[in-house]
Amino acid sequence: MESSIAQAPNPAAKHTTDLSMSDFRAATALQWRHSVLTGEVSCVELTTMALTAAATMSDLGSFLHLDPEFALTRAEQQDRTLQTLRGASPDALAQRAPLVGLPTAFKDLVPVAGLPLTFGTLAAPAQLPAKDAPLARTVHQAGAVSIGKTQVPEFGLPCYSENQLAGPARNPLDISRTAGGSTGGGAAAVAAGILPIAPGNDGGGSVRIPAAACGLVGLKPGRGRIPDDDASASVRNLVTSGPIATIAEDAALLFDVMAEQRGFAVNAVQQARRHGLAPLTVGVTTESPFTPDLDVVLSEDALVALENGITALGRLGHHVKGTEDCTGPERFWTADYHRDFQILWTARLAELGFGEEQIQQMEPLTQYFVELASSRSTATTEAAVGRLQEFADSAEDIFGPWDVILTPMLASAPPEHGWFASLSPEQNYVEQCRFTPYSSVVNVLGLPAINVPVHTSEDGLSWSVQLIGKFGTEEHLLALAATIEQSLDR
Repeated sequence: MESSIAQAPNPAAKHTTDLSMSDFRAATALQWRHSVLTGEVSCVELTTMALTAAATMSDLGSFLHLDPEFALTRAEQQDRTLQTLRGASPDALAQRAPLVGLPTAFKDLVPVAGLPLTFGTLAAPAQLPAKDAPLARTVHQAGAVSIGKTQVPEFGLPCYSENQLAGPARNPLDISRTAGGSTGGGAAAVAAGILPIAPGNDGGGSVRIPAAACGLVGLKPGRGRIPDDDASASVRNLVTSGPIATIAEDAALLFDVMAEQRGFAVNAVQQARRHGLAPLTVGVTTESPFTPDLDVVLSEDALVALENGITALGRLGHHVKGTEDCTGPERFWTADYHRDFQILWTARLAELGFGEEQIQQMEPLTQYFVELASSRSTATTEAAVGRLQEFADSAEDIFGPWDVILTPMLASAPPEHGWFASLSPEQNYVEQCRFTPYSSVVNVLGLPAINVPVHTSEDGLSWSVQLIGKFGTEEHLLALAATIEQSLDR
């Protein structure tokens, strides 16, 4: 395996919107790590930089909770450990602690020892976990330093990060707009340069949606790929953990840690950037699984992004054609998806035993979901889950002769804060589906997918495409994303 050590950071204007402030967009995560390993910068300095930026940009709403004392104590411990290991080579240290010194933060749905856990709701008291969740433990053991907990929607249910506990997570590309959800606070922090990388989890698009809204790369691994996640093949197992980063190489760095492997994804990205990839067959579809129940309309910028993605793939030597060539007159996705997914998405809420007083403290949308789930018969729920399970059991059938499926990511620009919540709960959910018409079906199928920014509109917003791969192709998707980035930079 080739060395993954990168050169020391040099500020790059294209990754930095405010050159007067030192931030993590000035270099890649690998470059920042290299500076730590060579002693050019300390873990305490990087952690201080992140904490200062988070405090300075508190109006961005990225964080529900910051804990400088907690973070700086951990950073000091890491600096002491590094001092005792100074005789080791940077490569050896990187193998031992691949995220050493890099500040990060978990969304406030993930237990982190010593940091409050609220689930973004007033309906339950905040907890103070005594130990890390498995994923948080894995990321911390790799050397990352958590500086706090990031903003989320209530229980992670909506695709926008707003709740009653604090201000909304704002999009750094346009602070009047949502950063997406449910990893909205984490995505906003990375896009603003507060953090170099952020771990998220994705049950219906919660990594890809905010990453796309904020102009970042977000990878949803396949079901069971991350050792710390539930490995069940059940379609009820929608959630998987994935990385958010500015570029594919940084996402690969965090993915390697999450997948508990030694640099395979980073190596795949670096090899692809140097030597390219063997030609792939790529099928393109704009059909959403929510149709015909919902009328999904793609904005002009979403279509421009799709064309840019197709052009970049063609320029790279891949064979791109519409999926209608392999599906014929049949529907690409399963029938009745809109109804069945809503049943699946809300079913667990009926099992949690919320009291009436708790329900009254919830957001109107959550109340609506709880009422729907509680009023539904077990037979109705099981029938919907059964249909989706049958669909998931033959997930790779959608590929036909294609290696990868390409779709748009978001159908329209991220709305302004409060827009979704201003609607009736029923219409709120419908508009969320229209905004994110291609993400949740990948969770149902359990396949890996990545969003890749490919277009910046005249108003400065970022637009992405989504690449869906077969099981076990996460590294290949990251490598493909990196080559698209490289193609667009030329």
